[in-house]
Amino acid sequence: METSSKYKATIGLEIHAELKTQTKMFCLCKNDPDEEKPNSNVCEICTAQPGTLPVLNKKAIEHVIKVGLACGSKIADFTEWDRKNYFYPDIPKGYQISQYKYPLVLSGAIKGVELTRIHLEEDTGSSTHLTAQAGDAGFSLVNFNRAGVPLMELVTEPVIHSGKQAAEFAKELQLLLQYMGAGDANMEKGEMRVEANISVSDTDALGTKVEIKNLNSFRTVERAVAYEIERQIDAIEKGEKVIQETRGWDEGKQKTFSQRLKESSHDYRYFPDPDLPKMMVSEVFDLNKLKESLPELPWQRREKYLKIYEIKEQDAEFFVNNTEFGKFFEEVISGFSGNKDLIKLASNYISSDMVGFMAKDSTLKYPTAKNFAKIILMVSDGKISSRVAKDLIERLLKADMDPEEVANKEGLMQKNDEGAVKDIALKLIAENPKVVADYKAGKEIALMFFVGQVMKATKGSSNPQVIKKVLVSLLS
Repeated sequence: METSSKYKATIGLEIHAELKTQTKMFCLCKNDPDEEKPNSNVCEICTAQPGTLPVLNKKAIEHVIKVGLACGSKIADFTEWDRKNYFYPDIPKGYQISQYKYPLVLSGAIKGVELTRIHLEEDTGSSTHLTAQAGDAGFSLVNFNRAGVPLMELVTEPVIHSGKQAAEFAKELQLLLQYMGAGDANMEKGEMRVEANISVSDTDALGTKVEIKNLNSFRTVERAVAYEIERQIDAIEKGEKVIQETRGWDEGKQKTFSQRLKESSHDYRYFPDPDLPKMMVSEVFDLNKLKESLPELPWQRREKYLKIYEIKEQDAEFFVNNTEFGKFFEEVISGFSGNKDLIKLASNYISSDMVGFMAKDSTLKYPTAKNFAKIILMVSDGKISSRVAKDLIERLLKADMDPEEVANKEGLMQKNDEGAVKDIALKLIAENPKVVADYKAGKEIALMFFVGQVMKATKGSSNPQVIKKVLVSLLS
């Protein structure tokens, strides 16, 4: 439990996400998050050599505007870039080019969480700290490959009240960026980082705000926020003062720790960057065309799965989060003419059996949707059993083939021959007197044992309902 009934937690998020562009924000260096050779994607501009001038990346600006349009935000017509002054070894200029007074995007919402702003800036380089060894004082290395990469910063209103809600919001933003092709937002690679501002109060007024920096997974977001809420409640209960500060998250200890006192905006001495032009957005971008170019968004797809296709919420969420499977699902059901029973059946077999097989064997591949759909239709028509369907799906993932032809050729089509079932059933009953006794003692599982054995003997080709009917008659 993250708050007692006496206290209210209020959380605002600041999320940084690297954007997917060919080049960096202000120069022509390659934007490649997978580059392993340090300081290879660098130039005079992104390493701040004297006399160099930055040039704006139009694609990065377009990405931010489209994210704003997707969120129902207000797109600013006038915008400018500012210098945010602070010193870190991995900021070559001694300042970061960002946006302060005039961001590109204002307001909007994601998952019911109101947004304050979305602005565009540049990322920093990255530092590697090597600890002291025998005879060595230790040192740090700086890699400027990431310096100058386009970085979108999204700030929410302080309207989140739990770690779970914070993590869900971050996940939805990641999906949005991926759906739009604006960024991969891979948190393990540092392509998306979450910072949470948390305050706790027992009144309607907000408490002292504490920031947790650089949360790099959704699980970490949820746990760090939950811990910090409880830490602040505990401090208040003890009569201690909550300090406005920046804290980090210790994954090993599962707790936050103090890093430094929290800076205020005036500490950064913002002022407009004299080397970059101010921009009238409408003179550069056609907002109507950008809005028309938006793809289907995560929440639109989720609503379609739940309200139009009426599949299980768990399946809908899986397809929204795993777009390749979602795309395959829609291809499979495209010929079902909106038949809800067939759609739900396809959803079940894809999200459970197909996903399960592919998780166990990385060599398996997506089959043609047409052949997968044939399996669904055969199950629905009672031509094959569920067990045969599962076997055919696994075979289909190994080598695409016509499942109907295979089922006919190998005698897998479901049969309703009571005589053939009776002969097998009589033999099994004679061989398993204890199971017969269990059935007569009222143990229903005994009947299912016999059903399973008959299915095994007929290679899944006999109708389970026929098997059950014959067995009940013989056992009675």
